[in-house]
Amino acid sequence: MSNTVTVQFASSPPSSASSVIGDTPKARGSNDSFFDLEKKNASGDDDFPEGGLRAWLVVFGVTCGLCATFGFVNTWGIFQAYYETYTLRDQTPSTIAWIGSVQYALVFMPGLIFGRLFDMGYLRLPVAVASALLVLCTFLTAQCTEFWHFLLCQGFGIGFASGTVFTAAVGTIPHWFNKKLGLAFGCMAIGSSIGGTIFPIILKNLIEHQTFEWTLRIMGFILLVFLIILNLTIARRLPPKKNLGPFIDWKSFKKPAYSIYTLSLFIGFLGLYTCLTYLSLSGLLNGVNPDLSFYLLSIANASSALGRLGGGILADRVGPLNILIPSTFIAGVMTYAWPFATTKGPLIAIAVFYGIFSGVFVAIMGQPAVRMGDVADVGRRVGMSLTIMSLGALAGPPISGAILDHAANDFKPVGYYAGTAVMVSVFLMVIARHLLLKKPLGNA
Repeated sequence: MSNTVTVQFASSPPSSASSVIGDTPKARGSNDSFFDLEKKNASGDDDFPEGGLRAWLVVFGVTCGLCATFGFVNTWGIFQAYYETYTLRDQTPSTIAWIGSVQYALVFMPGLIFGRLFDMGYLRLPVAVASALLVLCTFLTAQCTEFWHFLLCQGFGIGFASGTVFTAAVGTIPHWFNKKLGLAFGCMAIGSSIGGTIFPIILKNLIEHQTFEWTLRIMGFILLVFLIILNLTIARRLPPKKNLGPFIDWKSFKKPAYSIYTLSLFIGFLGLYTCLTYLSLSGLLNGVNPDLSFYLLSIANASSALGRLGGGILADRVGPLNILIPSTFIAGVMTYAWPFATTKGPLIAIAVFYGIFSGVFVAIMGQPAVRMGDVADVGRRVGMSLTIMSLGALAGPPISGAILDHAANDFKPVGYYAGTAVMVSVFLMVIARHLLLKKPLGNA
């Protein structure tokens, strides 16, 4: 999953369409960026720190926060395979997948509510409460024995806590960076890649030498360390906004580009997490060495770090949609190819390339929506997109699991479904880009 991270309160140039496509702040001359305007309006100060010990401590803290939340959620593929084999073997794959889907969805779903709370100035208290809830639910998952136990503790509890931390964490970065915002977000997004890489390895080795109960307890203490760092370093810099208005702005959906792009995110997430959810299981069922099968998820998440950091930097240079569209297309191709990889080499290749290009999607998917309207309500506008998108993350893996059940553990129909969902998302992104540019695609 990973993460991304997206930019709920991201940087943003003025509402000009060209900034979404590839115009750079430098090329816009004297026009003020969103953060220039916000800062002038809020404090009368035109300068952002753009670095320094305090600013980079905030980046380090939210990186740790994403490692403990999005990174931990990205390990779901390990739990899916383990539950199907042991704890919940009497349940179907699609039923078990609901636990992970609820987790994924709740990483994004609270964005609208907690994004507005962040705008109102609430930060440390929600983060502290969510951190405590995350550790508590991890400990409680160790005691679960029934499906509904896991759904409540691991699905809803860990998912909601992760979403709260994720939303608050990404909102702090734009308080400290403007020109280096892409770099700062790229560094932050690596946190979910680190968690998604090291946590499956830790889980696998702990399960081999400890009981499942003690494995989760040890994980809880590991998460606690990362979350303590987050709570000690996270901080706002700009004052709270005034006159926020209602939580939902229905007028935004009257803009075709925004509505179509939001739809593209929803459809993309119907298929995007399928490969990550079932990659380890497909390796096991195809007779690949169990050790390697469990490490496939770590390989994919490690590779996504390149996509997250590189995508964030390139988006600042050539525009987020110019990076998002081709990267998502390649992720769709990898999703189509994944079921046909049945041996060690091809599976590793799929994990690497899928990890890189899906990482780009997760890292910058929020940036186009940031630039599709007035700068005053950027948090609300992106929060609405992420909340709608979360419904796709909720439904996608269970749909894939139901297809897998019907196909008697044949992953090809699953790949066709998920890959097609990703490709439809790409098509809708192209349409949104064309509407924003208001000229032929080739002239971008």
